[in-house]
Amino acid sequence: MNIRSLTRGDGVVIGAAVLLFVASFINTSTIGNYSSNAWDSLGFVMSVHVAGVVAAALIVTSRSLPQPKKIAGLELGQFGTALSVFSLWTTLWYLLDAGSAGAALILTFLGAAILAGGAIATPLVPALKGALVGAPKPQAPQPYGGQPGIPGQGYGYPAGQQPYGAQGQPQPYGAQPGRPAAAAQQSGPSQGGAAPAGDFSPFWFAVPVARPLFGEDGSPAPIAELAPGTWYLAVEQRGPSLVAQTQDGRRGVLQDTSGIQRG
Repeated sequence: MNIRSLTRGDGVVIGAAVLLFVASFINTSTIGNYSSNAWDSLGFVMSVHVAGVVAAALIVTSRSLPQPKKIAGLELGQFGTALSVFSLWTTLWYLLDAGSAGAALILTFLGAAILAGGAIATPLVPALKGALVGAPKPQAPQPYGGQPGIPGQGYGYPAGQQPYGAQGQPQPYGAQPGRPAAAAQQSGPSQGGAAPAGDFSPFWFAVPVARPLFGEDGSPAPIAELAPGTWYLAVEQRGPSLVAQTQDGRRGVLQDTSGIQRG
């Protein structure tokens, strides 16, 4: 059952059923070392407490079904409402017949009254038709690699670190500081996406998709996986590949540098 499909009236009905269930275990009398509660009187507990809990289950279930189900010609919700009224009526007679009403009987009557009232009033009172749990507010979309509250920085971007490139704007891989991206694309990237080794400076970057990081010893098994949305530090360039450092200090070779975003 989807909790977001429940109404405030359903919440009232469920709360009343819980109150009835708890009241059934409260002692009604104590004689010597023997204490009794509603479960010692099968007729009472079945016609009041069990009937009330079953009524609540039928009412809530009927409102969550795409199509109504029927019992003896009545829909589940109607049958549950009738059962809740029967529970209240029975409790009222027990209360009037009792010489003195204890806490257990009073709680039982309150639970039965709230249950019947919620079952009858929910279809009639607009306030009870409202959703029990409001829908979550949509969050504003964040740019790729962005971290809420820190514009231009992604998860893992070090505090106080100035972005690499002019005016802190992300640069495509291969762009030089202070040079337009178009100029960088005409120089380094057109020759395979690598900047000249002599001009290399460490920079932060993010990958567009998850990519493996291989060991510097040339082992074919990856030592880590770079995840999108996280900034990593490029510490060295080896031809078209980069030597990257992960958040936990591991270093490895990123062989596929296509589409990475420089910070």
